[in-house]
Amino acid sequence: MTTDLSSENIASNAPAADKSGRIIISVDAMGGDRGPAAVIAGIAQSAAKNPDIGFIVHGDEPTLTKLLKKKRHLADVVEVRHAEDVVTMDAKPSHVMRNGKKTSMWSTVDAVRNGEAAVAVSCGNTGALMALSMIRLRKLPGVNRPAIACLWPSTNPGGFNVMLDVGADIRADEHDLLQYALMGASYARNGLGLSRPRIGLLNVGTEEHKGRAELKAANELITDAADQANIDYVGFVEGGDIPSDRADVIVTDGYTGNIALKTGEGTASFISGALRSAFKHSPLSRLGALFALTSLKRLQKRIDPRRVNGGVFLGLNGTVVKSHGSADATGISAAIKLAFTLGESGFSEKLAARVASVTPSRQDETANVKASDDAAQSTNTNNG
Repeated sequence: MTTDLSSENIASNAPAADKSGRIIISVDAMGGDRGPAAVIAGIAQSAAKNPDIGFIVHGDEPTLTKLLKKKRHLADVVEVRHAEDVVTMDAKPSHVMRNGKKTSMWSTVDAVRNGEAAVAVSCGNTGALMALSMIRLRKLPGVNRPAIACLWPSTNPGGFNVMLDVGADIRADEHDLLQYALMGASYARNGLGLSRPRIGLLNVGTEEHKGRAELKAANELITDAADQANIDYVGFVEGGDIPSDRADVIVTDGYTGNIALKTGEGTASFISGALRSAFKHSPLSRLGALFALTSLKRLQKRIDPRRVNGGVFLGLNGTVVKSHGSADATGISAAIKLAFTLGESGFSEKLAARVASVTPSRQDETANVKASDDAAQSTNTNNG
């Protein structure tokens, strides 16, 4: 198997761009809880900050046109694609696959499939978006289970860690966990600018004898692949290490990752509410809050979930960013910023090269096992 360790450091295929050279982001305007007004407001924020970005916006054309007229600076950077239907938050993925061709979500993903946009962004139904993305974009060769990666606030110099999977699939064997490590490392290189990411495998303890059988097997696989993949593997990490500076990428299955993510979000919300309540308790505490205002604003910004809004679907022939369904304009702008960073870097092509260079496909593994079995059987026959 040929290995190209520099596959993520060389020029890749040019990302989808318009005639002016802008990176094009495909946006589902109808899927969020706050409606298309919040999506257009988020697009407006992104366009005001970044002149190198363009948009294909999908949804009800009369509604979107009316909203866009209020944002005159978007006239030259936004194209509207009419879509009659919307994928609701309670829609079943199977129903969307059978009946969703006229939805804004389907149209959004197809713009990436057709090479018209570099990245797709949607605030819609996560299950439907993942199912639709898998069917329309297809999985990368050798990838068994795609994953959702999120950015987690941490004490690392860059301020964030990458964690995956956080909910694409509740199952993962040792080979899946190895692929998550490779995909997470590629995301860290292209999204966070880390040349040699440190990878940690989430477990109930750091000792090698702890954990389920697939975790122990994955520990060996990642260790063996580390040098070839140009990563630093730090071994098992615990839940307390997720926001720490021990690793840059935390690898786990979607069941554990999603519970950790929801727990972290709930804890941040609880702390924020508890602080507000504490500082309103008495006139003296209100005075203390006034003196601590600058520090409190810094803390609020540090733990604000809108700053890290956007889970990235990894393992597909195209990049999809899933924004929180309840995201406001600031959150949507953050998701678009992430999409632009990945689109500009040619992330999809680099991820495909990384996975292909280090891990053989399941079919190759099966063929190798069969070849070994055939050789052993032949030897036994000859010896007999």
